[in-house]
Amino acid sequence: MLRNTTWKTPITLAAVALLAMGCNKYDDGPGISLIPRTERVANTWVIDKATANGQDISSAYDQYVLTLTSGGSATLEADYTLFGVVISNSTSGTWSFANDQEELVLDFSDDQADGTYQILRLTSTELWLRKVGEDLELRLNEQ
Repeated sequence: MLRNTTWKTPITLAAVALLAMGCNKYDDGPGISLIPRTERVANTWVIDKATANGQDISSAYDQYVLTLTSGGSATLEADYTLFGVVISNSTSGTWSFANDQEELVLDFSDDQADGTYQILRLTSTELWLRKVGEDLELRLNEQ
């Protein structure tokens, strides 16, 4: 009887591992995480890469800092230089998950910064987003 369970344990563990790898929530991963999504998204993010219609537009976003808290608060800050003068801009709002936690909704007091984004990848240090209805992809890294 003991011999019979010896071979079942590794097979059961392998089956669970394969099942977990097949249940990837986001297109670009991770396959599995023990850290809840809310805790992974709660961070201070900077945009590392931005593309629109296949063109690299990262320089248009390199001044942005996005802070998301586990309580659902959001802050977007940016510093611009205009004619040699640094102008700081900040807007506050909220964030939430939508569509079975496959989308991130940002709602700021400055409505120009609002948007719904498909989550492509979400780890503790990376957040990849694609704006719903547009060909804009943002790859954010932990600041």
